Amino acid sequence: MSDCVILPPLNNLPFYPAKNGQFDELPKVRMKSYRITYQALLLILFSANFGCEQSLGPNENKAKANNGTDTLSIYTLYAPSKIDILPLTEFVRPSDAQQSKINIYVSLLDSFGSQIKTPGIFRFELYEHIPRSAKPKGKRAAIWPDVDLTDPAINNDSWRDFLRAYEFRLPCDLALNQDYILQVTCLCPNGNRLSTDFTLRQTK
Repeated sequence: MSDCVILPPLNNLPFYPAKNGQFDELPKVRMKSYRITYQALLLILFSANFGCEQSLGPNENKAKANNGTDTLSIYTLYAPSKIDILPLTEFVRPSDAQQSKINIYVSLLDSFGSQIKTPGIFRFELYEHIPRSAKPKGKRAAIWPDVDLTDPAINNDSWRDFLRAYEFRLPCDLALNQDYILQVTCLCPNGNRLSTDFTLRQTK
């Protein structure tokens, strides 16, 4: 930063001799002109000094921008990148007159393969299973309303910490004497859509 200019106070302004040989103050008109000039210089110097203190150089601006980008990229590594259905998932046929259901256990994994807890909207679809086929997924047999786990309290209610997975219990009116393919899709807050399939075997 350049050296600051120190202006003298107004009471130190020079005096000029009058005609009678005595020192007299500046005339009022000239004093008013000096006062206006003095105030204008103060305003200019203050503005220049404030700008120097507040503005950042191009390298500092670039460093701040890079730091924000690096932080964002680090957090994206811990966002869900894969969805998995645990083998505990199964049809449940009650012994009494209650409705059959499907117990579903879903795990979300980050880019390091760790199971994580995260908000999301889950969608469940059931398809007929075509045996001995290269494309075993047949026509859709059932779809349930989306389950919204973006609310922290609702999310925590479905979370099973000992499994590091979410548990869902869906009612099922289908015949359980055949195999089905369960498809689970998670709509993530970052816009990613994760999906996976799991073969549900018929109950004995």
